[in-house]
Amino acid sequence: MSTLFDPVQAGDLQLANRIVMAPLTRNRSPNAIPPDIAATYYAQRASAGLLITEATAISHQGQGYADVPGLYGTEQLDAWKRVTDAVHAEGGKIVVQLWHVGRVSHTELQPGGGKPVAPSAITAKTKTVLIKDGVPTFVETSEPRALDAAELPGIVHAYAAAARNAVETAGFDGVELHGANGYLLDQFLKDGSNKRTDDYGGAIKNRARLLLESTRAVVDAVGGGKTGIRLSPVTPANDVHDSDPQPLFTYVVQQLAPLNLAYIHIIEGATGGPREIADRPFDYEALKAAYRAAGGKAAWMVNNGYDRPLAEEAVKEGDDLVAFGKPFISNPDLVRRLREHAPLNELDKATMYGGGVKGYTDYPALG
Repeated sequence: MSTLFDPVQAGDLQLANRIVMAPLTRNRSPNAIPPDIAATYYAQRASAGLLITEATAISHQGQGYADVPGLYGTEQLDAWKRVTDAVHAEGGKIVVQLWHVGRVSHTELQPGGGKPVAPSAITAKTKTVLIKDGVPTFVETSEPRALDAAELPGIVHAYAAAARNAVETAGFDGVELHGANGYLLDQFLKDGSNKRTDDYGGAIKNRARLLLESTRAVVDAVGGGKTGIRLSPVTPANDVHDSDPQPLFTYVVQQLAPLNLAYIHIIEGATGGPREIADRPFDYEALKAAYRAAGGKAAWMVNNGYDRPLAEEAVKEGDDLVAFGKPFISNPDLVRRLREHAPLNELDKATMYGGGVKGYTDYPALG
């Protein structure tokens, strides 16, 4: 029987254990360029079986928060190469999360001060982060404009180009498409945010089209064995919802099955909140079963609110990987602490977003 600390294969990725560091936005990349201390931050956590970077924009249009990194400029790629080199020097594996925020943005962050883009011109009832007088500040998102169908091939191309740059230039072991948490691909999936009447709206197969086209383009660019995808069937994050998520996500995973992906990353319940939502029931085991029945062989990664006992149970029940989020911020040696049942450092919430070394690379390891 597998344990949390056993090695596992995820596509082309041979991982030393089944513990994954989840993507964690830290807002420490001015001009969308990861700072030098990012190499230290990720290398400190390289004992995880897999590191997934903070969400990283595939284009300037894809930016939605101040001081988050990108993958669309030479300086950004050079900075990420320093990060991947540092992680590899510690024996770790690292993939980058590919991000387009869609409507979860602000005109101050968009090219030329333009409107954010979305499947439909519906403002998200949520907030983003701007830097005001050097301080990260939460502000309401701006009103978006609906993307024209003629613009969508360009977004698909941006995903593929970012993936290719990530692997071939920046040295990542793979990529993860961010199809969750109310960002662009998720906005297209869910009928609460997608009111289109063209080939990208209405029926399930139409709403899933952009996510599937983008995933196939990334697989063509870097290979399925280096590609993962993150999905969140019922999270209310960033003001998204779907009236009937079970058949929607069943269709999505059935279509993903032939792509021979490295892993499927599932957020259970509300991101950063309850694992079960009373008015949004969802059968995650049925979802996994539908994926396997369709021939899908990717590693199955679960996420949201896991501690050691819950993670051990998940692996025992057949999940391949377990993602841990905030505990990795304050515990660079989380794998060791979990293995040894050691106490965890307390998280300093005041330093989660923005700033420098404090609350980033200065959390102590055991010993």
